[in-house]
Amino acid sequence: MPPMRRTRDLTLGSPMRAAIRLALYFFFTSIAVPVQLVLMRLPGTAQKRFPLWYHLQCCRALGFQVEVTGEMSTVRPTLFVCNHSSYLDITVLGSMIHGSFVAKAEVASWPFFGMLAKLQRTIFIDRRRHSTHTQRDDLLARLTEGDSVILFPEGTSNDGNRVLPFRSALFSVAEPRRHGGGEGQIKDLNVQPVSIAYVRLNGLPVGHGLRPLFAWYGDMDLFSHLVRLSSLGTLTIRVEFHPAVPFSRFGSRKALSDHCQREVAAGVDRAIRGK
Repeated sequence: MPPMRRTRDLTLGSPMRAAIRLALYFFFTSIAVPVQLVLMRLPGTAQKRFPLWYHLQCCRALGFQVEVTGEMSTVRPTLFVCNHSSYLDITVLGSMIHGSFVAKAEVASWPFFGMLAKLQRTIFIDRRRHSTHTQRDDLLARLTEGDSVILFPEGTSNDGNRVLPFRSALFSVAEPRRHGGGEGQIKDLNVQPVSIAYVRLNGLPVGHGLRPLFAWYGDMDLFSHLVRLSSLGTLTIRVEFHPAVPFSRFGSRKALSDHCQREVAAGVDRAIRGK
């Protein structure tokens, strides 16, 4: 009887690559944290600009190649509205957009990542209905300071193969106030839909079955997901900036939300289909 051939290990990823990438990631983070802590106590805009450098270094350390289509709005403030499939969205968008993210309140208590979110001046919101007015006020306060805001209106992450319906409640920040005078009012907020999709691994298309390697959702463990991700090759991410629109073009937050959802969903569909 001929000897059995040893089955070749086809497991994706390299433990050595993961170790090197994570070492670089935590190295840059160890530099960034004390620097940002100092900058947050100093006047000027450095505390707002420094996260761009940090996220760019993280993209390089983790082997991300970002392809950008469309023109990013340079109007300040702008409400950037994007789909959400992974914590990686923060790193990718944070390397390009000078602005503050909006995150659910529980993120603030997460170990390590909660601290990083606070250092980037993230706006934490409670998703319960009775807190809608407080959420609007928190977002409006940041926008009236001239800061752009990055919003994930799906309300949760998903597997990256589709875009979930947008929740229109947070779009109320774009509505002009009808009472209380004009103080702190933004007359016609600039809103830009943005699509993000994870499209190729080592130059090969990422299909439906492989996309959860990058998407983080459900009850996935964050740290083990990051370790697995770090072991893979070069990941290509497609970011599409759709034309920015003023609130006045739509007249209601629901109409604006529906428009942004259609634009973002179409962009994600084009990206994952390779168009």
